[in-house]
Amino acid sequence: MIQIQGKLEREIWIACSGGVDSMAVVDFLSNNHKVNLMFFDHGTQTSYEAKEFLKEHYRENLAIGEINRDKRQDESWEEYWRNMRYEWFHSFDVPIITCHHLDDCVETWIWSSLNGTGKIIPYSNRNVIRPFRLNRKSEFLNWARRKSVDWIEDTSNDDPKYMRNFIRHEIIPKALIVNPGLHTVISKKVKQDEPKVAGISSV
Repeated sequence: MIQIQGKLEREIWIACSGGVDSMAVVDFLSNNHKVNLMFFDHGTQTSYEAKEFLKEHYRENLAIGEINRDKRQDESWEEYWRNMRYEWFHSFDVPIITCHHLDDCVETWIWSSLNGTGKIIPYSNRNVIRPFRLNRKSEFLNWARRKSVDWIEDTSNDDPKYMRNFIRHEIIPKALIVNPGLHTVISKKVKQDEPKVAGISSV
């Protein structure tokens, strides 16, 4: 069962990477909403392949953003791509849904804790909202498989040179040995960050 935090408008905009999380959300929300997709091209080979995949399937309802400056020396590649992506999102005056899930929240909490202060991914960042934070990634994967939803794999997600991947593949399995209920702990923190506009609904 996929849970939604907050109330969504009938016409929605989804930040879509072409991966299983966002493609499952697109399929899930297409049942009751008019869906528009927002894809940001990071200038990588995987990003090019994802863009072509989305153009083939959703050309009529697809907006595409692009990198508009060089990376600063004080930015990691992850920071650079995120900064460029959110700068583009914030240039719109409509709510944009991202497909962050509970596993993302756990990764962010561990990452931020190792840097001094544990925090979860907030429900909103200006016009960007994250209504799917209570769901495990496996929920999206199961939905996509049951509904025969196509998606594209990002092979860079397995590369440990990116810190989030290192946390995902190396640190979290060990953290779960210490506390097997870690996702439950973080889900309680997510629930404390409920949107004020509405409660939780589920489908």
